[in-house]
Amino acid sequence: MRLPTLEVGHHSETSRVPGDPSHAEEARIRAAYARRGEGWRYDWGTPAYVFTMHDLERRVLAALRRSKLWPLGSMRILDVGCGNGHWLRRLVDWGAQPPHSTGIDLILDRLHRGAPLSPRQMGLSCASALALPFRDASFDLVLQFMAFTSILDSDFRRRIADEMVRVLTPEGAILWYDFCVPNPRNPDLRPVTAAEVKALFPDCVVELHRVTLATPVTRLVAPFSWALCGLLNRFPLLRTHYLGVIRRRPSRRDTE
Repeated sequence: MRLPTLEVGHHSETSRVPGDPSHAEEARIRAAYARRGEGWRYDWGTPAYVFTMHDLERRVLAALRRSKLWPLGSMRILDVGCGNGHWLRRLVDWGAQPPHSTGIDLILDRLHRGAPLSPRQMGLSCASALALPFRDASFDLVLQFMAFTSILDSDFRRRIADEMVRVLTPEGAILWYDFCVPNPRNPDLRPVTAAEVKALFPDCVVELHRVTLATPVTRLVAPFSWALCGLLNRFPLLRTHYLGVIRRRPSRRDTE
């Protein structure tokens, strides 16, 4: 099945009835990202960012292989909260097919920044994850990288989780990466604990691993010693995110 290819130029902001709580939460998220911007924190010229991303890519590849989600060539892939499409492009570099790869994001400017960097056949759409514009069981792999931590409303999180499961094939999987510890300096973020992830996906098998050396430590150490960063990264208590794979729980019929 060929995925819908959605042109960036045709995107429109999500419209909802004024007063709808989801409308207010979406507006808050847009405002938070506008204040935050991209900035030097996500610059490939910054040693801390390079260390973090290289370590994360290695762990993502290991998770895909371990979970039998490899190779990617035949996978139909959706990235929820794709930003500028970075992770979709990495998956394409690793063998995913652009016509079978699509992402949605709430913020149109991020998609515009990513469109010139992305393969033409890769779909990027400005849409709300509360109502994913795809049929049931459309995707073999659904990504969620740092989207939920930007959502403060618990019901909003639950509804998006339900949508992610809805569009997932019975044999498919969700690849999850997000904060699991609080950042007291950023009131626009709320971590997602292991217990909450399991509650968000009650009919699924959830496998989570602590990853990503704490950013303040990486920024301090990486400019001087990647080897020391690697040593410190061996201690799970110094890691601030969960990386995991979430699958539908096999039904009784499937196991008979």
